[in-house]
Order: sequence, then C-alpha cells, then structure tokens
Amino acid sequence: MKILIELPTWLGDAVMTSPAIESLVSLYPNSEIIFLGSHNSIQLFKFHPNSIRLVELNRSLLSIYTFAKCLGIFDMFVSFRSSKRATLMKYFVNADLKFIFDKRIYSHGHQVERYMGFINESFNVDLNAGPLKIHIPKKLSSIKKPILGINPGASYGSAKRWYPDRFAISASKLSDQFDIFIYGGPEDSEIVNDIKNKLDELNVKNYKILAGEMSVAELVISISKLDLFITADSGPMHIASAFKIPSICLFGPTKDSETSQWMNSESIILKANLECQPCMKKTCPLKHHNCMKAISSEDVVKNSLNLLGQVKIN
Repeated sequence: MKILIELPTWLGDAVMTSPAIESLVSLYPNSEIIFLGSHNSIQLFKFHPNSIRLVELNRSLLSIYTFAKCLGIFDMFVSFRSSKRATLMKYFVNADLKFIFDKRIYSHGHQVERYMGFINESFNVDLNAGPLKIHIPKKLSSIKKPILGINPGASYGSAKRWYPDRFAISASKLSDQFDIFIYGGPEDSEIVNDIKNKLDELNVKNYKILAGEMSVAELVISISKLDLFITADSGPMHIASAFKIPSICLFGPTKDSETSQWMNSESIILKANLECQPCMKKTCPLKHHNCMKAISSEDVVKNSLNLLGQVKIN
C-alpha cells in the first residue's frame, strides 16, 4: 500500500495529526508513506518507520497540475489540509482512493480529535486518538544537569507572545536548578536578543541560544531531552507534549480547549480568563494585551516549582 499524506502547513498542526496517522498505519501496517507538506511539517516525519520519502509542497497554484502528476501513482491520498490548494491536489493526484479533511465538518473538540474524526469517518472505523507520536533516533547522549527550555516565539502573531523580561526573570529564578536553552525561529531574533540582554543583566551565565540554529529534526531531538519547558502556544509546545515534557503553557488569544498539549499529564496552562479571551486575533484588537500581561513571572516560577514537585527530574 503506497500512501501519499499531505500534512498541515503549521508545525503544531502537523504534530497534532500524528495520532491519526498512527491509526492509519495500524490499519495498513505495511504501507509505504510519502509525506507532503511545508518544509517544517515534513521534517517531523523524517524518522517515521513507514516513511519512504519527504516532499516539500510546491505552493504555486499555477503549477499544481504538473506537480501532482510528477509525484507518481498511489493507492491512497490522505490530506489533512482544508484549502483550495488541497482540493486541487486531490483532484489532480493519481490515487485510487482520495480523502481530504474539511474543517467545516470537523469543527468541534480538540484539534487532535478533529483529525481523528476525519480518519474514523473516512475509513469507517471507531478508533480513539492516542498520544502524539514523533519518531526520533535513540538518544545518543545524556546530559547531567537538568535543562529548562524557553520558547518565546509564536508564529500565529504577536498577541500570543509573552514578554522577554518575564521569560528572562523566570529563567533566572530557575537557573540554579537548570541549564537554559532558548528556542525560536529566525523571526524571533529580536525577542530572543531581549531575553539574552536581560539574562546578562541578571548575571545568568548558564544559558545557550539555539534560536535560528536548528533544523526541525534537531529541534525535536533537543526538546525531547528537556526536563522543563516554558512556552507560548506554538509548534514546539506540541513537540514537547509528544515527549511528555513537564510544561508551562502560556495562553492568551487562542483556545486552549482546541490546541493545548494533548495527553500530557505534566502540563500546566496559564491564562488570565478575561472576558475578551479567546479573541483568536493575531494582534490585540483592544490594544492592551491584558491576556498576556496578566501572567507574571511569579506565576510561572510558582507553577514550575509545583509541577517539578510532582515529577522526577533526571
């Protein structure tokens, strides 16, 4: 069985397809899978045991016919995208069976449950969504001192971002127990630099900036080794959930009921519970950003210590 799977564009959404994909593999255990998607999303499945090829999506609508035909012949096409481009891909791709996710139909519950509902209905099964799953090579080394990861970036928009001084203060207060890794993409250079400057001001030395320096595969492996993660609602937050990393998750304008960490019992959501939440806007429409301002560094540190009291640190 040769299956072409089209992944969502966003990293976090791609992670949240993994229980549905694992269920699909359970139905077709000997399948050979070609993963199609954005540069970031396909890298999540680089080490999947059923993966035989990763293909970066050609985003040009004008060349989609040629692109689809060049992919080859498949027994099945499954798309987790709900867009005009995905609809065209379904029409043009050479596959005996074709299934495409429709966000208008699957609009309730956690995003993981929506993807799982799509698989259940498409294949006439009734499977439960299992945990998130990202396959990685065996860990080759162990790190002696526990590691705190902080992830200030959020691709969705500035409304989801907490403040650099608060990330730095929180990290500073935990720096006696942890070495600190700072994550982020190239677009996060400004906020990461602000965190660095504040850590230097607080005389914290045991930090390492990894922002903009790692591939997605390297990011996954690095996050899998963390002992604590302080993060905005983001793709790396879902990667941490796949490895059940103790996490403090900061929510402002987005819906934690839909995009919180899936099946991670060692996860704490911090949010302000304001009347204007969740607005689902990329920038604060009221110009005050109170949903994130209301979360203090003291809240983060206190909840981190409470969480660490419940779990064993390596």
